[in-house]
Amino acid sequence: MTENSNVHYFDATQTSEPRRFRRSSEDRMIAGVCGGAARALNVDSAIIRVVLVAATLLGFGLGILLYLTCWLIVPQE
Repeated sequence: MTENSNVHYFDATQTSEPRRFRRSSEDRMIAGVCGGAARALNVDSAIIRVVLVAATLLGFGLGILLYLTCWLIVPQE
């Protein structure tokens, strides 16, 4: 059998630092909450912003409450 160089196997000896949720100081529009959440979840910040707006519109303001809570509680990087 030949070794496929494109296949990556999980190596338990490689430890990475756990992702921490911090408000972004670079990817921010208001307070950096969406940018920090996007970095922690490893997705684009625009996706987080769209989900937050949808939660605000469909959840009777729940998105705004969640954003303000994170703005107060989550430390900035």
